[in-house]
Amino acid sequence: MAAEKITSRAKDYSQWYLDIVNRAGLAENSDVRGCMVIKPHGYAIWEKIQRALDRLFKDTGHVNAYFPLFIPKSFLAREEQMAEGFAKECAVITHHRLKAIPGGGVEVDPESKLEEPLIVRPTSETIIWNTYRSWVQSWRDLPLLINQWANVVRWEMRTRLFLRTAEFLWQEGHTAHATQQEAEEEARRMVEVYRHFAEEWMAMPVLVGPKSEGQKFPGAVYTLCIEAMMQDKKALQAGTSHFLGQNFAKAFDVTFQNPEGKREYAWATSWGVSTRLIGGLIMTHSDDQGLIVPPRLAPVHAVIVPIYKTETERAAVLEAANKLAESIRDLPLREWLNYEPVTVRVDDREQYQPGFKFNEWELKGVPVRVELGPKDLAKGACVLARRDLPGKEAKEAGVPLTKAAVRIGEMLHAMQTALFERARKFREENTYEVNSYDEFKKKIEEPGGFLLAHWDGTRETDERIAAETKATIRCIPFDRQKEAGKCMVTGRPSEGRVVFAKAY
Repeated sequence: MAAEKITSRAKDYSQWYLDIVNRAGLAENSDVRGCMVIKPHGYAIWEKIQRALDRLFKDTGHVNAYFPLFIPKSFLAREEQMAEGFAKECAVITHHRLKAIPGGGVEVDPESKLEEPLIVRPTSETIIWNTYRSWVQSWRDLPLLINQWANVVRWEMRTRLFLRTAEFLWQEGHTAHATQQEAEEEARRMVEVYRHFAEEWMAMPVLVGPKSEGQKFPGAVYTLCIEAMMQDKKALQAGTSHFLGQNFAKAFDVTFQNPEGKREYAWATSWGVSTRLIGGLIMTHSDDQGLIVPPRLAPVHAVIVPIYKTETERAAVLEAANKLAESIRDLPLREWLNYEPVTVRVDDREQYQPGFKFNEWELKGVPVRVELGPKDLAKGACVLARRDLPGKEAKEAGVPLTKAAVRIGEMLHAMQTALFERARKFREENTYEVNSYDEFKKKIEEPGGFLLAHWDGTRETDERIAAETKATIRCIPFDRQKEAGKCMVTGRPSEGRVVFAKAY
């Protein structure tokens, strides 16, 4: 687990990412092609993400439910855009039984063919809206504000742990409303929830706004998104919220009687984030020494490494370490940490030397490390190290044990803020205005980053730029300046600049 074994970002960013996922114990490839095993440390981060988001959802009036993993093929076909958008990614079940082969082995039993093939859910709009048909009769039944935590399958050909896998974990919200206005307000509300979570919990600054027509979700009227910049200057779509209009209500005949007694189709939204947020967390904050986890999402907030040689020293140091651990757990940070306790680990493993432990916890991204030995104990003090700072700058020696817990709390708050500011500054320093297509093509290669350019609003131009440069429109920011101009490609009128980037 030595930090020097991690490939540097400058040498090979892709390998650096995979090294951290592997060596920090986050995930590994499974024996099923394109799928991953999420290991305990990685799953602990997902649990933190899940619990924080779940509270935000419930605070905005949503409730959780669960819908089937399997979707009849005919359901997907009812919504044309969705059928076209997901057709190449669907895993299809055609039989329901195996039979033994004489002499060993099994094969598909041809007599077990299903009357209708089943799709392993790539997303749940179709099965959920088919269900809503029996749930919605009157305007009094609305709105339906439903979320589910689930897994989905999209048969990706080129995969990367957390960022793009054939199976992944996510949440998907599906809401039904009596009016277009209510549904559009819901879509906007939920992308704001995602923005809040990304910035306040992940310490990951994001741009917020609609996607272009060519980049929207299949079946949506429009898609809102949060987009973040990774340390290699590529964009990551971190969350989306879709206004679906009445498309799915019409496809599945979900109607309600309005207050005037007339039948109307319901209005819909869907929204989701997935385990790719862990990939975003890694690529936003981590360094060449390993993972860095924002304190609000850290599975372990502080680790105490006792240092001793003799049995007498061991007893005294461990007693002090456990006493300090209890005082850290009592820090008044529960509300800040989603009403969860501060998590502290006393690393009293005998089989490893202190230096190994330092490297291991640094690699795993624990925000604060405490070093405590006999000399420290004699002074009634300890050494604190903050994970996000380099070298000697990270360490504070001679911190009184009586004040160490409070100081650790201050360090956790400071680190959370500093990570966000560092990422925001990085994004600002790598965002450029470009005014010609030639300039765009040069800059997207070197130095890369977010390019703000005029675009004529057509899907044709969007697709041409993507084909020629591999850069796509990531977001049309809500807060962009209204600036009349000319499209860098066609010279046609433009209402303002949009954000282009290469993306994961």
